Amino acid sequence: MATTTFLSNATVNLTVGATTYDLSDQCTGCTITSGYDALEATAFGDTGHKFTKGLQSVEVSLTLFNSYGANEVEAALYDAVNVGTCNLVISPSGTTESSTNPEYTITGAMLASFTPINSTVGELSVSEATFQGGTWARDIT
Repeated sequence: MATTTFLSNATVNLTVGATTYDLSDQCTGCTITSGYDALEATAFGDTGHKFTKGLQSVEVSLTLFNSYGANEVEAALYDAVNVGTCNLVISPSGTTESSTNPEYTITGAMLASFTPINSTVGELSVSEATFQGGTWARDIT
């Protein structure tokens, strides 16, 4: 049984080249999937599959309100697609990392595409951005 509850208030910072964009105030959803590739290490005589850890794998999915202008969502995603690699720093709640607020740094991620215009009458414009690849590190100090 859970002993604590958590109200998410993630911080999301995207760095492209020398420019860092704080997307926290425009982000409504953030998912990090991190782990390692599973490499099969099954040998003759084994009675079941065996696996070993391979390269790191990471995927970050963001749901963002579209906003336009300098240092806004559209500019940040445009830069990330055109430069090819970027870095993300994401914490569940605030920028002070601790055991209850681990900070994940994803270095060398790629955003393959984004939707700069997504308009429907009477609805807020939202974009989904999925970053793939790179390496990840967890910091609690």
